[in-house]
Formats: sequence, C-alpha cells, structure tokens
Amino acid sequence: MSSSDLTPHEPQVEPPEPPNDRNDTDTTIALISYALLLANLFTGFTALISVVVAYIYRGKGPSWLDDHYRYQIRTFWIGLLYLCVASLLILIVVGVPLMLALAVWLIVRCVKGFKALQERRSPDNLESWLI
Repeated sequence: MSSSDLTPHEPQVEPPEPPNDRNDTDTTIALISYALLLANLFTGFTALISVVVAYIYRGKGPSWLDDHYRYQIRTFWIGLLYLCVASLLILIVVGVPLMLALAVWLIVRCVKGFKALQERRSPDNLESWLI
C-alpha cells in the first residue's frame, strides 16, 4: 500500500456560478415607464409620471437597466423640446406634420426600448436625439 492510498481524498467542489443579474432583475417598473410614455399620446400627462419614476429608479439596478431609465429620461426631455418647437411652428402650418413625426418618433423609441428590455440589454443608440 502506498502512502497516497492512505490519505483521504477531498471531494471536488465546483466554484459557484456568479449570480446572473440579467435573469433575476425585475423589469416591471421600466416596462411601466415605457407604457406611460406611450400613454402620453392619449392623455398628455403620463410622460411626466414616467420621467419621475425613471429618476427615482435610476441607479438602483444593473447597468443595462439603468441605461433604460436614462433612455426614458432622454426621451422625455428631447420629446419635450421637439414638442415646443413643433408647437411654435404650428403657426406657420409646418408644425402639424412635425407633431405627427413626433408621435412616430415616440412610438419607435418606446418599441425599441421594450424590445431591448425583453432581451435584457441596454437600448441601442442611447445618446441619439433621433431614433
């Protein structure tokens, strides 16, 4: 008998897997915030609620989720700027098609945000003023 046969063998323990925050993160608040942005097309005030929610929850989750809140905040402020410009241009009739373009812009940004949120990743073109 050799000495290696007499020593007890330690069981092989695999290191624990790191927590996967992409699958464990609750995205309900971000989803509701996108829905509130879209509902603004019909109500006119829910975007304000959405941006307040985004400011409150920003910085309290993983970075990809924080990017969604940042995207929602940017969508609100950029949309407000576009709305002011389009409202002024209504006086010379150019504002009407700009208002329609603003509605399409908002819908596209929210749909892109929804899609990225379902895929649990940051939205594309986070810094863009367009789509």
